[in-house]
Amino acid sequence: MKKTTVLFFFISLALSACQQKDDFVPLFNGKDLSGWEVKNGEAPYTVEDGLIVGRCVTGTPNTFLCTEETFGDFILTLEAKFEEGNSGVMFRAQSNPEYRDGRVHGYQMELDPGIRSWTGGIYDEARRGWLYPMEYNQEAKSAFKPGEWNTYRIEAIGNSLRTFVNGVEFANLIDDVDAEGFIGLQVHSIGNNEALEGQKNMFKNIEICTINLEEHKTPENPDVTQVSYLENTLSEREQDEGWKLLWDGETTKGWRGAKLETFPEDGWIIADGILSVEQADGAESRNGGDIVTTDKYENFILEVDFKITEGANSGIKYFVDTELNQGAGSSIGCEYQILDDKNHPDAKMGKNGNRTLASLYDLIPANAKRYNPDLQQEKRTNGYGWNRAKIIVRGDDVEHYLNGILVVKYNRSGQQWKDLVAESKYKVWPNFGEARTGHILLQDHGDKVSFKNIKIKTL
Repeated sequence: MKKTTVLFFFISLALSACQQKDDFVPLFNGKDLSGWEVKNGEAPYTVEDGLIVGRCVTGTPNTFLCTEETFGDFILTLEAKFEEGNSGVMFRAQSNPEYRDGRVHGYQMELDPGIRSWTGGIYDEARRGWLYPMEYNQEAKSAFKPGEWNTYRIEAIGNSLRTFVNGVEFANLIDDVDAEGFIGLQVHSIGNNEALEGQKNMFKNIEICTINLEEHKTPENPDVTQVSYLENTLSEREQDEGWKLLWDGETTKGWRGAKLETFPEDGWIIADGILSVEQADGAESRNGGDIVTTDKYENFILEVDFKITEGANSGIKYFVDTELNQGAGSSIGCEYQILDDKNHPDAKMGKNGNRTLASLYDLIPANAKRYNPDLQQEKRTNGYGWNRAKIIVRGDDVEHYLNGILVVKYNRSGQQWKDLVAESKYKVWPNFGEARTGHILLQDHGDKVSFKNIKIKTL
């Protein structure tokens, strides 16, 4: 290579580096809070030694220091350090009088030094709850350094929302609810916990890039799970990975009544991309009846978003044999229970909670802490909002997930399985749960329950 060519090459690299650096502009001038405003709570924010410092105070709700400017597609970088409690960085955030009197809501990159260590996860503040808890990417957790300055990066480009901590990709979310909004730095409410009074959340080197994003975005890591909330639509990566929609969001194609050759004429409605079983009398399969996939499945990953009403009961069954139980009641198969645990009596029946939400009905109770003791709750739900069920079947090994968190794990073979079945309501069905293939079923239990985003990947 000629000397002039080599020189030109290095000059080009230097110019490119300068251009890339110039594409990022500061959101904080290091001197004052010009361009920022406080919303919702009363936690104070000050500028000290070139840092934004937010302090926790008792008796105030979450407080947010927000940019006056809004942003659509961007890459945001910053450093943060906090002493106790948790914090977060809002992005594409919203605040308007029509929604809870201006309550700040929307996407938040979690800053969580607690035992569960969900820093880098994506939370939908004051709206849908957790979208990407860090149980989706547990290996990344170790990149976060508690009590130290950590570097954070958010890449929001189109419907792709990705977070990074200290250069490691943490979350990969596909969602299209908000296309633009402001940036916000959170001081979390501490209630009346005086021990946390005055604790600091500190931020510095806050920069944003809104141009040449394709040049700056980080190549996607295929080992990081992508989570999509597109409405009855597969992301490009899901299509590449072999996912298929089980319900198209508009028609009854691919489904029939469990005891019919066609889809039920009554009892189920399709509207606005949502499939709902109608409210009846709470009885099992006596209104429109259960519906099942026309195809059978063996090894798979199934995801279903569901929404219950107060006191509702339903379920997602798999390995269903519609030839069994031609009489009254539901078709027979393993069941991912859908239930309002607070208001339906079935939650207190069975044994040790094995009829509660996300349990393997009447057999194994859902309990996330069994598989990860660091989690704060046995299960995390979004109440009467949308929740996500996931069922993974690999031969005899089966797992139930609720909102991205493992809550049930079992093997459906051997004497231990037979003994478990023998103590349940399924003992009357020979070889229950041992079928190699079967239909997938959505249950009519006489209560209004809605479904969407029903998709499957065969293994």
